[in-house]
Amino acid sequence: MKQRREKKDSRRIENFRRIENKKLVVTVYVLLRLAVILTMVAQIFNGNYENVFLCILTLFLFTIPSLVEGWAKIDLPDTLEIIILCFIFAAEILGEIQAYYVKFPYWDTMLHTMNGFLCAAIGFSLVDLLNRRGHPSLHLSPFYMAVTAFCFSMTIGVLWEFGEYGMDQLFLKDTQKDTVITEFSTVMLDPTMTNTAVPVEDIADVIIVHSDGTEEALGLGGYLDVGLHDTMEDLFVNFIGAVVFSTVGFFFVRSRGKGRFARRFIPRVMPEDGNLPPEGDEAPVLEGGQPENPGPET
Repeated sequence: MKQRREKKDSRRIENFRRIENKKLVVTVYVLLRLAVILTMVAQIFNGNYENVFLCILTLFLFTIPSLVEGWAKIDLPDTLEIIILCFIFAAEILGEIQAYYVKFPYWDTMLHTMNGFLCAAIGFSLVDLLNRRGHPSLHLSPFYMAVTAFCFSMTIGVLWEFGEYGMDQLFLKDTQKDTVITEFSTVMLDPTMTNTAVPVEDIADVIIVHSDGTEEALGLGGYLDVGLHDTMEDLFVNFIGAVVFSTVGFFFVRSRGKGRFARRFIPRVMPEDGNLPPEGDEAPVLEGGQPENPGPET
């Protein structure tokens, strides 16, 4: 019993120290959480229980950064943690419930670009943390750390698109937003059946013929592409975000950890006493991820 109490007391002290060092993060967290709760109350009164579920999901997602910190014994930089919280709020509350995905044409593009950047930062951090902790079988050069971060980000982007496609097919949603185009080419209209692409140009409208024979003109001013353009655009901007941070991370490790910008997105290993040094005071990172002057081995 005494040991359990001591463990609980040490956890409380550790959490208190963490909160003391993250006043801005806590302020943003409380404000966003309050906004989500108010939105959830409004959705309950409106009888929209699907949005109520989204609010509950958002509240849970808000706790993930702190859970990861406690589980992995790392400290997420304030900038990274605030961006993650704002990203969750922008995607779930503003994007889905407030319909920003429809009201603002580039809202989804902005989030996917940010997602590519953040996932590259997370992928880079995973390798960097293993290197800093002296994992005997994993010491990658700056180039391979950057490549790993890029591949991690692109993989997450592809899996996200798989999830969107699955939602659209299984639950008849429209997460992969449609695009109106006025021309395309297809081999399906090739009368010679020789795999020759036939261009279809100057498309003015789409006419739906129902099973009872009635026709309905949609008045779109073009052909309705169901998700392909949106998916490729999302993957492309994810690619841009991944390349940007992978490049930043490469030069961060190459310069032995002297870059201030990258430090705002790369987690730090928590010391045993729970007292983090000010950002920038850690031992700089050498090529291969090993800290310079790591101290005597134990």
